[in-house]
Amino acid sequence: MRTILFAMRVLAFCLIASGCAPKEVDHNAPVTGKTPCIALIMKSLANEFFSTMAEGARKHHNDNKKTYDLVVNGMKNETDFSEQVTLIEQMVARSVQSIVIAPADSKAIIPALKRARDAGVLVINIDNRLDPNVLIEVGLTIPFVGPDNWEGAKKAGEAVARMLTKGDSVAIVEGIPTAMNSQERCRGLRDAMNDAGMNIVSSQSGQWEMEKANSIAAAMLSEYPSLKAILCANDSMALGVVAAVAASGRSADVKVTGFDNTSAVGEMIVNGRIVATVDQHGDQLAVHGIEIALSVLAGNSTPKDTTTAVDLVMRKDAR
Repeated sequence: MRTILFAMRVLAFCLIASGCAPKEVDHNAPVTGKTPCIALIMKSLANEFFSTMAEGARKHHNDNKKTYDLVVNGMKNETDFSEQVTLIEQMVARSVQSIVIAPADSKAIIPALKRARDAGVLVINIDNRLDPNVLIEVGLTIPFVGPDNWEGAKKAGEAVARMLTKGDSVAIVEGIPTAMNSQERCRGLRDAMNDAGMNIVSSQSGQWEMEKANSIAAAMLSEYPSLKAILCANDSMALGVVAAVAASGRSADVKVTGFDNTSAVGEMIVNGRIVATVDQHGDQLAVHGIEIALSVLAGNSTPKDTTTAVDLVMRKDAR
C-alpha cells in the first residue's frame, strides 16, 4: 500500500510539474454593469478536465472582452456540493446575468439554482445534466449543453470488448452515484459489456478521484484474479486504476479505459496502459454554454438543450 501511495504522489507531482495543477480561481473578476456578466461554476479544478474547461472559457473571454464579463469559480473537491451552493448564492448576490454550471450533483444544487432563476438569473447547465424529474418537481426549466455521455461510454466499452473474449470478467469504476453523467457513462459501459457477452463482476464508485479508484481497483484485482478489464467513468480514476494494475504486475493482462481525454492519459494511450478514452472537448464545453447564454441574453434565441460532440480516442489517434 505504501508503494502504491508513493507512486500516486509521484504521479500527482508530475501532473503539477506538467501544468495540470489547479489554476487560480478568478473570484474577483469585475462586474462592470456595462456588459452582461457570466459566472462559470465548475467542479474541482484539481481535475485536469475542469482546469482545461476554465482555460477554454478564459481564452474565449479574452477574445470577447467587449462583449461580456466573466467570473470563473471552481470547487476544492468533487464531493463538496455545499461549496457549489455557496458559489451560486455568491454569484446571485453579485447580480450576474447568467450562471453556466457543471453541477457536482444532479439533484442537490437544484434548489439553489431555482433561487437563482427566481432572482432573474439565466442558468445554463453544462457537462453533467441536472435530474429532469427533480426539475419538473420544482417547476424549473434549465437547458442542458453537453455530450451524450451514454454514447461516449458505449463507444469506449465497445472498443475494449473487441480486445476481449466473450465471457471475460470485467469491472466498472463509477463516478459519484448521484451525478447524471456518471449514471449515463456507467449505463453505456454496461450496455457495451452486456451486448458483447462479458461478465461484469463488480461496479463500484471511485467518487471521480484517483486515490479512491486506486484502492477500489486494488481490491478488485485481488478478489477477481481472472479480471480482464477495468472500465472507468473518468480519466482521473483511470490513472489510479493504472497504478493499481501496475502494482499487481498485471499491466499486460488487464485493459483500462477512461473518459475525458486529459493530457495526463496521453502517454498512457500511446504505450497501451490505457486502451481508450473519450474526448468530450472540455476546452469548448463552457464556451458552448457561454455562447448560448449570450445569445439568450441578447434576445437572439430561446434556451434549449444542445448536444455536443464525443469522440473515441485510442492508440492510433494519440499524438
